[in-house]
Amino acid sequence: MDEVIVVGGGVSGLTTAVLLAERGMDVTVWSRDRDRETASGVSGGLCWPYRVEPQQKALEWAERSFRHFAWLAEQPELTGVRLVRGRLEDGASASVPERWLRLIGSPPRTPIADMLRYLPYLRRRLTAAGGRWEQRSAESLAEASARAPVVFDCAGLGARELAGDRGMRAVRGQIVVVENPGVDEWYLSSEAGAAETAYVLPQPYGLLLGGTADEDAEDTAPDPAVTRAIVERCARVHPALAEARILEVRVGLRPFRPRVRLEAERLPDGALCVHNYGHGGGGVTVSWGCALEAVRLLDAARRD
Repeated sequence: MDEVIVVGGGVSGLTTAVLLAERGMDVTVWSRDRDRETASGVSGGLCWPYRVEPQQKALEWAERSFRHFAWLAEQPELTGVRLVRGRLEDGASASVPERWLRLIGSPPRTPIADMLRYLPYLRRRLTAAGGRWEQRSAESLAEASARAPVVFDCAGLGARELAGDRGMRAVRGQIVVVENPGVDEWYLSSEAGAAETAYVLPQPYGLLLGGTADEDAEDTAPDPAVTRAIVERCARVHPALAEARILEVRVGLRPFRPRVRLEAERLPDGALCVHNYGHGGGGVTVSWGCALEAVRLLDAARRD
C-alpha cells in the first residue's frame, strides 16, 4: 500500500485521510491538537458556505459535501450530524447565492454537525479503514516527507509556517453556548463581509450563539463584552435567551485565504505534496468536496 502522511487533524485533514484510507492507502494523520483545540472543534458545525473563496468553486465543493452530510444525518447518534430546519433573517436571502438557496429548499434545511461527536466519528472511520491518528506536531513538510513519499498539507492556519504561505490570515470567531430554552430551529442573519452576525444553532448539548469575524485577530481568550453583545443580538430573535444560563464560551481562529489552496507540488526531496487548506469559515461545509478534489490531484500528479 502507498504510505501517506496527512498533516492536520481538523475536519479537512480527517476527511481527506478517510477518503485515502478507504481507497486502500496506508494513512497516518499528524495532529498537533486534540479535537477541542482545533478550529474545527470550536466550529458551530452549520453547513453553510461562509467566508470561503472563490465563491463559485466553494459552492461546488459545498454541494458535494451537502449530499454526504445528508447521508450521515440518517444516523445522527453515530455521526453527530443532523438535518435541521431553520430560517434566514427577513431579507437576508438577498446576500445568499441562489444556487445555495435552491439546494437547502424552502423552508430551508441544512446539516448541522456536533463537532465534538463528528470528529471522533471521522477518526473511527479512519481507523476502521486501517488508518492511524497521532498527536504530534510537524516542524516542516520535509519532516513528514522523510516518513512517507506522499504528504497532504491540511494544516489550516499552520500552513503559514509549514508551507511559507503569508497569504494565510486568522479570522477570530467567538461563540457562546447557553442552555436551550426550547429552540429547535437554526436562525441566521447573513450580511456579506460583516464582522458581527447573529446566528442560533441548536446542538444536543445546548444552544450555540454567534458570532464574530475579527480579521487578523489571534487572541483566543474569550472577551466578556463580546459575549454580552452576542447574547443581546440573539435575544432580539429569541427573547428567552436574555436569561439563558451560559454554559461555555469558545474562541477559534478561522484559517482564511483569498483562495482555498488546492494544488499538488513536488517537495525538494522529490516527495509529492497535496495542499488542502485556507477554507476560512467554511471548513466543515466544503470538507468532503475539497477532500475529493485533493485525492483527484494526487491521481493526476501520479499520472504525470
